[in-house]
Amino acid sequence: MDFQAFDSAYVERLRAGDRDTEGHFISYFGELIALKLRSRLASRQAIEDVRQETFARCLHLLRSQSGVRNAERLGPLVNSICNHVLSEHFRSTSRMEPLDDQPADRFIAREPDALSRVITEDTRRIVRQVLETLPPRDRTILRAVFLEEREKDEVCREIGVTRDYIRVLLHRAKQSFREVYLQRTAGRQTC
Repeated sequence: MDFQAFDSAYVERLRAGDRDTEGHFISYFGELIALKLRSRLASRQAIEDVRQETFARCLHLLRSQSGVRNAERLGPLVNSICNHVLSEHFRSTSRMEPLDDQPADRFIAREPDALSRVITEDTRRIVRQVLETLPPRDRTILRAVFLEEREKDEVCREIGVTRDYIRVLLHRAKQSFREVYLQRTAGRQTC
């Protein structure tokens, strides 16, 4: 995902109710909020409730008289509103003790459950098998960039290509990987 900077013109379009800008705002922050909430909330319904409430409050604040003072800080503002909505959600669903002085972090599962570990190991095994079936150049590029997380400039020097051409090779390697991976997993059922 590419992170975006926001300016006052963008915020003004949101305030004016521009449909395209609103669509972009909801799409962009919707992905970020969903990523954040998936690790904190168990049900899709709870995630969707918090997400929708976050957007409702953001848009209400943007259109209010006081509005947003610093358009460049729109991302942190949305994150802060999401945190408040999340805390309220935890407070409303917790019957044993209030969360007034407790961080929401205590609800994050620190250890993966048994099913997650099995799925992760199974996925790793399949990824290793798929990588082994790819041509050596594709395998080298994918391992270096994604598994070893090496700098692309370093990978370019190693395989003797330009920075522009590594994008082409990386795209082709990902495409090859995707095709083989989908063939291998076509008969498997997902939850």
